Amino acid sequence: MIDIDITMVIQIVNILFLIVIMNAVLYKPVRGILEAREKKLATLEGDAENYRKNAKMRGEEFDKKLLEVGQQAKAKLDAARNEAQEAGNATLAKIRGEADSAKATQLAEIKSDLTSAQKELSGQLDSFANEMASKILGRAV
Repeated sequence: MIDIDITMVIQIVNILFLIVIMNAVLYKPVRGILEAREKKLATLEGDAENYRKNAKMRGEEFDKKLLEVGQQAKAKLDAARNEAQEAGNATLAKIRGEADSAKATQLAEIKSDLTSAQKELSGQLDSFANEMASKILGRAV
């Protein structure tokens, strides 16, 4: 059976004293370390979130700049293509002009040759006509 005497009171006081000492020596430092750890984890989580946001923002900026560079490259390529097309058209027009002038020169030469041949033949036309008539008639005309 349990007897209530002075030793029981001493044991209760002893337990209360041990609780106060253990709280001061063990529990408070451990709680302080746990709180510091939680604060540090919260800070690290916040930093990690900021890094994620920064990485996402930089990725978007990179994509945007890449798109701009692609558009600039396309514009430069189109400009170079148009410039080459214009240069080709100019060269083609020059060649056509030269061909047309050569053609006109040759036509003028042919016309002059034709005119000179017609003059020469028209001068010989009477003699050819007389020869043909004499061959057809079989006598001299």
